[in-house]
Amino acid sequence: MSLTTRGIRPHAREMLPPGSPSLPSARRSFQILLVLAVPALSACTDRSADPTGPLSLSSSSASADRSNSPAALASVGWQEQGRSLVASHIAVSPIVATRIYGLLGVAQYGAVVDIDEQLDAAGIPPGDGGRLRLEAERGAIAAASAAILSYIFPDAAVALGQRLTNEENNGPRGVQLYFARGVEVGHAFGNVMIAWANNDGFSAPWTGTIPVGPGFWTRNPGDPLPPIAGPQFGAMKPYFPTSPAQFALVPTPPAFGSPAFLADLDAVSAISAAPRTAAQLDTAVFWNLPPGTFSALGYWDALASQYIGERHFNERAAAHVFALMSAAGMDAIIGCWKVKFTYFYIRPYQANPTITTPIGKPNHPSYPSGHSCVSAAAAEVIKAFFPEHAATLDTQVAAAGRSRVLGGIHYQFDITAGRNLGRAVARAAIMYDRDTGLLAGVR
Repeated sequence: MSLTTRGIRPHAREMLPPGSPSLPSARRSFQILLVLAVPALSACTDRSADPTGPLSLSSSSASADRSNSPAALASVGWQEQGRSLVASHIAVSPIVATRIYGLLGVAQYGAVVDIDEQLDAAGIPPGDGGRLRLEAERGAIAAASAAILSYIFPDAAVALGQRLTNEENNGPRGVQLYFARGVEVGHAFGNVMIAWANNDGFSAPWTGTIPVGPGFWTRNPGDPLPPIAGPQFGAMKPYFPTSPAQFALVPTPPAFGSPAFLADLDAVSAISAAPRTAAQLDTAVFWNLPPGTFSALGYWDALASQYIGERHFNERAAAHVFALMSAAGMDAIIGCWKVKFTYFYIRPYQANPTITTPIGKPNHPSYPSGHSCVSAAAAEVIKAFFPEHAATLDTQVAAAGRSRVLGGIHYQFDITAGRNLGRAVARAAIMYDRDTGLLAGVR
């Protein structure tokens, strides 16, 4: 039985991928926090310097604070708030959700980097468990998060502002003063990211045309015609200047009617004709994560939150994970959509109308798979921080990709190309973060 027939949406339950061996190892615990904000930016660098395994992290980013419970991290709570708002707004598509997570993650990280520099200059020690630094960082993250989420979801702005006020007033006077200091810095960096969002190309009109003929994708029918999903995304501004070069690594898809094309089309057709088993339907529906859920990147965001809690990361370390993961995910979507609207590749169910699609029909071209692009990018970054989970992450990326074939909406070569693109973009992002600093592109 599928999640849909059970009446359960993935964002509203503890998420356990079909076939997972045990519940405790895959549990997701979520906490909803809300929040809002004013000025002071410095030219500090977030460039990673100290080697800590596969990914070089700054010393404050790499340290773990055992005195903080995972639920107490403002970054984790605000990421959950972002997921909740994405899920509750049905008009937010998965690719739009990816943009939201990117803005939120980078805003959080920029705010904590800037408040840390101010605290360092003021002689506040960076030692784990320092209450004044902790509260200043929480204030910065809360204000930056509230500013971004209020910008994206203006209907939630009042509630977000009230939550920020409540958090600021919760604690002794000395703590309030440092929280307020963080709010000032966080609001300022939130404004930096709002300015970025206003100029990232998201609102630019698409002026392209859809080619006509055998092998080309055709948009979903309707009266009026439903909007195409994100044709402008391929021209949006990436977070990492080096990542567009990775888009060229995606090979030309198999020619329409070629043996490679027919082999993969036949595989999708056979799954649909069999018909699909309950387990196949469960996998397709679980990983679909359409509007009304927290989306594909939201899944990886929640998983990162779990790993952050297990390793007891401090605020800066947690914010670094979220920022690098979500920014790489967004850059992967930019690359993916650039390729999609270059080849305009036909969907399997358009090539063979007998193929059924229990998870719907996406209104954008087939090649490559957007789900695999963003999933592979996010998982690659998470592996860099948590290499002990590499095997699990690779397995889940494969399952996410396979679900699109089971759902009748992608060929296997779509999945392979998307996975390769996502990983290449993530590796470029990791190198840029290590050598230049994640925030260099947005300041």
